[in-house]
Amino acid sequence: MRKYWIGAFTAIALVALLLPSSQLFAPRSGEESGRKSESFAVKREQTLKLNTLQNDMNATALLCTTECSRDFHKLMSAGSSSRKDSEQSVEHMMHEHHHMRFISWINGKHSVERGEIPTSANSDIAHQYVKTAKLQVIKGAKFESPAFNDNDGNRYMVLGIPDAKHAGIGVVGVINQNVIKSVEAHQKRNLRLIPYPAEGNYKIESVKPNSTIDTTVRTGEDNGNASHYHIRDAVVHFARRPNDRELQQIKRDIDAVSVQQIGDTYVFRSKKLETDKMLQYFRQKWNPEYAEPHYLYLTNETETNEEIVPNDALYSEYQWNLPSIEAEKGWKVSKGDEQVIVAVLDTGVQSNHPDLKGKLLDGINLVDEDNDPDDDVGHGTHVAGIIGAAVNNGEGVAGVSWYNKIMPVKVLDSSGAGSTYTVAQGIIWAVDHGAKVINMSLGNYAEADFLHDAIKYAYEHDVVMIAASGNDNTDRPGYPAAYPEVFAVAATDSNKEKASFSNYGDYIDVAAPGDSIASTYPGSQYAALSGTSMASPHVAALAGLIRSVNPDLTNEEVMELMRSSAIDLGEDGKDNYFGHGEIDVNNALQAASGYGNALQTFPDQVRRRLNNIVHRYQ
Repeated sequence: MRKYWIGAFTAIALVALLLPSSQLFAPRSGEESGRKSESFAVKREQTLKLNTLQNDMNATALLCTTECSRDFHKLMSAGSSSRKDSEQSVEHMMHEHHHMRFISWINGKHSVERGEIPTSANSDIAHQYVKTAKLQVIKGAKFESPAFNDNDGNRYMVLGIPDAKHAGIGVVGVINQNVIKSVEAHQKRNLRLIPYPAEGNYKIESVKPNSTIDTTVRTGEDNGNASHYHIRDAVVHFARRPNDRELQQIKRDIDAVSVQQIGDTYVFRSKKLETDKMLQYFRQKWNPEYAEPHYLYLTNETETNEEIVPNDALYSEYQWNLPSIEAEKGWKVSKGDEQVIVAVLDTGVQSNHPDLKGKLLDGINLVDEDNDPDDDVGHGTHVAGIIGAAVNNGEGVAGVSWYNKIMPVKVLDSSGAGSTYTVAQGIIWAVDHGAKVINMSLGNYAEADFLHDAIKYAYEHDVVMIAASGNDNTDRPGYPAAYPEVFAVAATDSNKEKASFSNYGDYIDVAAPGDSIASTYPGSQYAALSGTSMASPHVAALAGLIRSVNPDLTNEEVMELMRSSAIDLGEDGKDNYFGHGEIDVNNALQAASGYGNALQTFPDQVRRRLNNIVHRYQ
C-alpha cells in the first residue's frame, strides 16, 4: 500500500519513460538535429516535472483527507457525556486544526455544530454537499465531495465520516485545502518550473554561474544554468581588515547604505553603484583576497528481532521512504540522542506543530532577528519533519530520528531565497550553538568564497554538513553541495531509480528518497513534496543517528560510513547519479556501533585523540 499512492499518480510519467528512446532520439543532420533533440529533452523533462508536481498535489490531498478522517474517528471514540462535552471537544479540535472551518457532530441529543459553511460563486454548493454528507453519514456511509472554491478563491472539500460502532452517528466537516495550492506554488519554485526568483524582486540579477555576465531567466529550465545575486551588493574579504577611517572612506566612495561583517569579510550595499563597478573598485584600490557578488541560495522541500513499525497515523500507508532505507531495522541499533543536535538552515519551522512537539530547540531568525524562526513558506517545516517528526505518537508522520533535537535557523525569506551572508551567518551560528550536523536543502550554481569560508569553519569544528544537489536534472555542480567539505545528496524515487528532477555529477556522495515525501507542513498539517531538498534531510538524520550511537567519530568518519554502507544502485561502484548508492540506515548504524572496537581502528583513534589534545593546547 505504501507504494500504491505514488504508483497510481505516476502512470503518465512511466508512460513517458517507457517510450522507445532509439526512435525518439534518432540522429538527424547537423546542428538542426542537435537543437531539436535538446528541445525535446527540455520538453520531456518539463513533462516529468509537471507529473511530479501533480503527484505531490494529489498525495497532499490524500494526506489531508486521511488525517481529518482519523481526527473525526478520535472525536467520536472519545465520546461525550453531555452537549457541553461535545461542544468543548469540537472547539478544541477546530482550535488545533484551523483548516477545519465547519464541523457538525451528529450525536443524538448531544449533536453540535461549530464554524461557518463558506460561500462560493454557486452559493448553494457547499450547503448541498454538507446536506448530502449528513444523509450519507446517518446511513453509515462515508462521503467525500469534489473540491470547490469559495468567493475568495480558497479551496474546500466536504468530508463525512460515520461512527463504525453506533448507527446514525458521525461527523461532517468542511475542510480548507489551501495547503494543496501552497504545495503547487511551492513546488513550481522548488522544481524550477517557473523563473525563480523573479528578477527585480529584491533587486536581483540572474547571471551565468561564477560571473556577472547577464542571462535572462524566462523559463524554469533556464534556472539550470543561472545564478542570482543582489545587483548593488559586493562581498569582500580583505587581506587586512580596514580600520575605522578606511571603512568610512569606503562607505563614502561607494555611497554605502549598509555594511555587514563576519570576521574579515564584509557585505557592502551601495545606493547607486552596481556590483560590477563595486568589484572593480575593491579589486583596484584594496587588493582583497576575494571580491565577489552577493549570491542568493534557493530551496532545493527495543530489543527484538522484528523490525520496528511506528504507529504514526500516516506511516504505514504513505511513508514508503523510511522502509526503503531500512530505518525500521536501524532503529533497533539507535533511535538517536537528544544531545546530538541537527541544525536546519531553511525557511524556519512551525514551532507549535503537534508532530514536532518536544523536538525543537530555540533557534534564530537571521532574515529578521526581531522575530522567531517561524516558517512562512513550508519548506523548512517539511524538512524538519523528515528529520525528526515525533515517532510512535499515533499522529501524522514519523521522522528518521526519534530523539535527536532540531535547531531551526531561518536563513531563507518568504520567497524561499536567502543571501550568501545570511547562509554563512547561519552556518557559523549553528556551529557556535552546538550543532553536530547541519542540513542545507538550498543551493546555487555559483561558488562563493565567503560561503566556503563559513563551511570550512564548520568543517574544522567537526560538524557534518549535508546539502541537496538541486532539482534541474543537470550535471552542473551546485553549491554548497559540491564543496569538498559538504556531503552531497541526490534523490531517488520509490522504485530506487534516479528521481527525474535530481541533479547529478561526480560530486554526488549518496542518494536518498526524494519523490512525494510525506511530512509536516505549516498550519499543523501534512504535505507531500518532491525534491533533493527532501532527500537531504534523510541523510542529515542518519548522520545524527550515527553520531548518537558513536559520538567519538569525526565528521570525515561519519561521511565515510554513510558512503561505505550505502546500497549500490545504477552502475557498479560510485556513479554520477547515485554516488555510492542509496543510504541504508541499518547498515550505517551497525557499522558505526562496531567502529573503533576492532583492533585495526585503534591506531586511528589514538592518533585522532592525540591530535585533539595537541590542538586544544596550541
